[in-house]
Parts: sequence; C-alpha cells; structure tokens
Amino acid sequence: MAVVELNKDNFEDIVSNNDFVIIDYWAPWCGPCRGFAPVYEKVSEDHEDIVFAKVNTEDEQEIGAQFQIRSIPTLMIFREGIIIFSQAGAMPEAMFRDLIGKASELDMAEVRKEIEKQTQDA
Repeated sequence: MAVVELNKDNFEDIVSNNDFVIIDYWAPWCGPCRGFAPVYEKVSEDHEDIVFAKVNTEDEQEIGAQFQIRSIPTLMIFREGIIIFSQAGAMPEAMFRDLIGKASELDMAEVRKEIEKQTQDA
C-alpha cells in the first residue's frame, strides 16, 4: 500500500475508518525527516494491513497544532482510533519494525479498559 498524504479533509476519515494507522509528521526542510522517509516507505511495503500516512506540518499546521507536534519527525500510532504511541525523532529500521510488532500485539480491549479506569479515577 502506498503511503497516504493526510490533510484536514481526510485525516479524521483515515484514522476513524482504519484499525491501524501509523503517521509520520514531517516537513520538507527537516533533514532527519528526509533521512527517515526511505525507512518509512520501505517498512510500509511489508505491512499491507496497516495504513502508513504522512502529515506535512508546513502545509497542515492545524493538524500539527491539534496533536501538539513540537519536534519532527514525530511518529504516532493509532489503533482503533486511540493513540497508543507518539514519539519525536527518527528511528532505525529495526527499531521501527520492532515497534510495529509490539503495537500489533496490544490487546485493545485491555487498552480501552485502562482508559476507562483512568477517566473514572480523574
């Protein structure tokens, strides 16, 4: 599956209607972003069941602000519409693949229970 470019018109639809979405927040002027892009593309080719998407933070400043993106590149993983990972900085391919494996193994029913518990305790 090709990497999807996200914007304010398709962001909510993509995240809401796909069980597993990985987003790379980047900008054209960012050296580490350009360095990570080939790794992101390569790994995306091995996971047809996952939506790999990119947000150009220069063009889509509203999305960057909504998710409080302060440093780029930032990777964010959504499972069933829930953010389960968000971290700034490029990562090596092996680490990225390991992260995807761990994210795939999460029991989302347990994640939802934990969120509900935290909400009730607040």
